[in-house]
Amino acid sequence: MTNLLVLGGTQWLGREVARAALERGHSVTCLARGESGAVADGARLVSADRDSPDAYDEVRRGDWNHVVDVSWQPGHVRTALAVLGPRAARWSYVSSCSVYADDGTPGADESAALVEPIEDGTATGEEYAGAKVACEAAVAAAVGDRALIARAGLIGGPGDRSDRFGYWVARLALAGTAPVLVPDTPELATQTIDVRDLAAWLVDASAVGAYNAVGPQIALGPLLDQAALVAGFTGEMVTVPPQWLVDHEVEPWAGPRSLPLWLPVETHAGFGARDDAAAVAAGLHRRTVAEMLRDTLAYERSLGLDRDRRAGMSRAEELALLAAR
Repeated sequence: MTNLLVLGGTQWLGREVARAALERGHSVTCLARGESGAVADGARLVSADRDSPDAYDEVRRGDWNHVVDVSWQPGHVRTALAVLGPRAARWSYVSSCSVYADDGTPGADESAALVEPIEDGTATGEEYAGAKVACEAAVAAAVGDRALIARAGLIGGPGDRSDRFGYWVARLALAGTAPVLVPDTPELATQTIDVRDLAAWLVDASAVGAYNAVGPQIALGPLLDQAALVAGFTGEMVTVPPQWLVDHEVEPWAGPRSLPLWLPVETHAGFGARDDAAAVAAGLHRRTVAEMLRDTLAYERSLGLDRDRRAGMSRAEELALLAAR
């Protein structure tokens, strides 16, 4: 039985990691403030603020078979490594494909150039990519011979509150027989990894080094076709040129008044087309896109298809744009 410590564990991915480990019979401790939700049933919560100098007092004397960290604050990662690194047989760090300097080259593997790391211990949202690079460097320096660095792509599936992957299947289900606004970029590659698949791999993998932990590659057009089948959508997908969307103040990718998963092909052709061969060879198993869409739609229905979203546009905004064509 593995004695696993999750640095986090009360939010989405961390909780899924804890749940996957518990399902495999491991003993799981989660170190977190405990303000974002409950830990998975069966896990032990150690309440601690990672900004506090005594954050690790309750866990620093344990011997851990495996530590999993999802933080993007370099100060948190460096302190955890200093205190727990010598006592951890294995370390998994969840990084991001945002670390790459080039999003325009399809098929790029883990050897691609990274952005410059930030030097500060605390990062702003605008410094996310550089902060993740700094965290990776800290992990490699401290425990590199026993560390997995998982450069996750877009994460989706049940529990996702970023509202990106779930937008399309929810919108198509909501529209039913009515039209839906779609960017005319059917060839744009996408890679969304189900949170459950990523969590299971983090718990099970024995590999060390950096890996592109991404979902199966599928172009946006076929993805929307599959989403339509899952949603029972029989209306028209009204395609509009990207420049038309820009002219009408529609944002790509995320945020208010956006079309999630849409990105400028000219600059982001490789963003959803990373080489995943190394991670697959290292045991990353991914469920089908259709299964992921079905489970995501069930989750979206539980929240309400016409709710306010963090990413996407309201149905009223969409109908107004359709009328403006």
